[in-house]
Amino acid sequence: MTDNAIKLELAIQMLSDKLYNHSFLVRCRQGAISLPELKAFLLQHGLYSSYFTRYLCAMMANLPANSQVLALAENLFEELGLAPDSPTPHHLIYKEMLDAFAIKLDSGKINQETQALIDCMFKHCRELNPALGLGALCIGAEAIVPALYSSLVAGFRHHGIADETIQFFILHIECDDGHAETLHDIMLEIAGANEFQLENMLKAGEELIQARLNFFSAIERQADTAVAQTNLNVAFS
Repeated sequence: MTDNAIKLELAIQMLSDKLYNHSFLVRCRQGAISLPELKAFLLQHGLYSSYFTRYLCAMMANLPANSQVLALAENLFEELGLAPDSPTPHHLIYKEMLDAFAIKLDSGKINQETQALIDCMFKHCRELNPALGLGALCIGAEAIVPALYSSLVAGFRHHGIADETIQFFILHIECDDGHAETLHDIMLEIAGANEFQLENMLKAGEELIQARLNFFSAIERQADTAVAQTNLNVAFS
């Protein structure tokens, strides 16, 4: 394993652990998360992920080699439901999950932190330097799926939600390892040609992780405010 590969692996693990240890995900795994908080996550994450194919296309446009574009096109085909083993567009799978919880994206209010997460991802993916978009998408999205979605699945299961209802998360735990690996390989290829590019990738990934931490904290504050308001209403009823 090269020095760049070791450095990248260590950074991904460190940032993934940082996300994994956020109180929102810890409470998911402990069974202490409330269903309203999980529903709030579904809404806010749905608003963020509705742009995912655009994040990917924006980044792909700046890759230096056609071979790299073709490699990531396979990921795009899966997202769009054009791959033989993935015939349903992922956004439709997510919509089915939202429908099961009676959640509609177009009627939900976006949190400021969710908008900041969207803006951060777009900013890096649109950069002419592809290292930034690669770091954002790999470290800040695809590589963290096991830590993120496995925790969420545990939270939903504690509330008795059937796996069929949260199939979107289970599907991505299984398929996003391949997506992250493709991005990872391209990152090492680019970093191998220019040693300074790895630092750009790590910086972008770290910014995305911080934006995600803020995203989760906002959902928790939202829940705390709702509980406080309920208690106040009861006290004066």
